[in-house]
Amino acid sequence: MTTPPIRRRAALLGAGGLLAAPAVARAQAPGGAYPSRPVRLIVPFPPGNMSDLIGRVIVEEMQTRHGVTVVVENRPGGTGAIGIQAVTRSAPDGYNLLLSSNSPLVVNPAVTRNLPFDVQRDLVPMALVGGTGFLIVVPPDFPARNLAEAIAVFKAAPAGRYSAANPGTGTFGHLVTEQIMQVTGTRLEHVPYRGSAQALLDLSQGRVHMMVDAMTSSLPQVQGGRVRALCVLAGQRSALAPDIPTLGESGMPQLESMAAMGWTGLLGPTGTPPAVIEYWNRQINALLQDPAFGRRLASQNVEAAQPGPPSRLAELIARELPRFVAVATEAKIELTN
Repeated sequence: MTTPPIRRRAALLGAGGLLAAPAVARAQAPGGAYPSRPVRLIVPFPPGNMSDLIGRVIVEEMQTRHGVTVVVENRPGGTGAIGIQAVTRSAPDGYNLLLSSNSPLVVNPAVTRNLPFDVQRDLVPMALVGGTGFLIVVPPDFPARNLAEAIAVFKAAPAGRYSAANPGTGTFGHLVTEQIMQVTGTRLEHVPYRGSAQALLDLSQGRVHMMVDAMTSSLPQVQGGRVRALCVLAGQRSALAPDIPTLGESGMPQLESMAAMGWTGLLGPTGTPPAVIEYWNRQINALLQDPAFGRRLASQNVEAAQPGPPSRLAELIARELPRFVAVATEAKIELTN
C-alpha cells in the first residue's frame, strides 16, 4: 500500500522560509458570508484520539488567525459510525464537519453490515490534515528483539499461548494484525479492548503479547520503557521515532507492502457548497505550510500532511477500502451495526 503523502517533521523544521498564508476571503454560501456562526468539528472518538488532538489545534489556529469559532464535538460509538452518521444527516451548509481518521472511513465499512451511510456517497472530502505511523509493540521482557524473531516465537508456541491486543474488533489495528498473521502464517488470539489505553497497560504487564498501535498512543509508552517497539509498520523510518527500525530492518522485508499509516481528514456531508469546500481546503493548506503548525502536530506524535486538493483525500479512501475488504473477507470478520 502507498502511504499518504505526509510531510516529514525534518522538512517542516527546515522550512523556515515559509510564512503562514494570509487569511483568505470568506467563502460565499447560502445565507451570506461563510462562516457566520460557529462551525462544529465532529470527531467520532473520545478525547485524546489523534483526530481529537488535531481538531483542538485547528480550533486554536482558526480563532487566532481568522477569528473563526470552531468547536470540537466528540461523538464516539459504533467504531466511529455514530459520529459519521451525525454528519451525513446534517444540513450540507458547512457548519457540521467531520474530522476523522481512516479507521471509521475505510475499515469500519469493510467489516460492518447495515451501516446507515456510504462513506463515498454521503461524504465529500475537503482536506488531508495529518497522520501518524503504527508501531508493533510487545512487553518489555518479551523474548524477541525484532519482528522476525517474534514471528518465530509465535510459530513455535502451542495454539493459544500468545495473544494480540487491539483497540477494538474491526479497528485498523485489528485488521492490520490479522493481515500480518495471514502473510506470516502465524495465529494469535485476538483480545479486543475499548481503546488503546487499557490494551497498552495490559501489554506492559505481559497479559497480552503483541499490539499494532498508532504512535499517538504507543510512542509515549515506548519512550517511557513500559512497552518495547519491534518496528515501525513502514518501509522507512519515521521522523517521529528515528531510532525504531523499519519492517525490513526488523527482519521482515516481505511485509513492507502492508506499510500503514493512520491519517486524519476533514470531510463534510454531500451537497456542501463548492465555495465551502474550497474555503476549508485553503485554510488547511495554509496551516500545513506553516512550520509552527507542523511542530504543534509533531508534539502530539502527528506528522503534517503535504498541502493538496480534496481529491487527494478521496483517492486515499478509494485506495484503502478494497484493501481492508479483502483482509476482512479472508479473516471472516463481520460485524452488525
